[in-house]
Amino acid sequence: MVDQKKITKVKEKAEEFYKALDNVYCPYLGEKVNFNAKGLDHIKFKTWNRTRVRDDQYMRLKLIHLAPEAIRKSNTIQGYSETKEFERKKINSRWEKVLTPVSYYEFVAILEGIRVRVIVRNVEGGQKHFWSIIPFWKMNKENGKRLLHYGKPSED
Repeated sequence: MVDQKKITKVKEKAEEFYKALDNVYCPYLGEKVNFNAKGLDHIKFKTWNRTRVRDDQYMRLKLIHLAPEAIRKSNTIQGYSETKEFERKKINSRWEKVLTPVSYYEFVAILEGIRVRVIVRNVEGGQKHFWSIIPFWKMNKENGKRLLHYGKPSED
């Protein structure tokens, strides 16, 4: 478990970095991907008004600086899904949940020796935006701890 001081430091640094971002061109999508508040909120909250576990937040915030580069270098897609989700939208001056088509694009990259999955989200009628970064790990069989990367390319 990561101590609170370390989490706070990583969170402040990640938020400062994220807020300085605007958008990044994705070669696969052929358009720009926005870095808006929804992506940063999703890193901190599992669903609306329900926070993620501290260690999960810490890991994602620590890796968030890799997201723009992963998107910028993505010429292929590793996953795609379409679904319908309830989205909070302001209708007639009040917030309502409306069932809306949503698409998710998944890109995998190895940057700084770390393998990550970056998710780009598109709500119908809106712009594509960064949604999440997920460490792509495996378990160390000897001690049961997570590894961010394999470390031995010959065995990967």
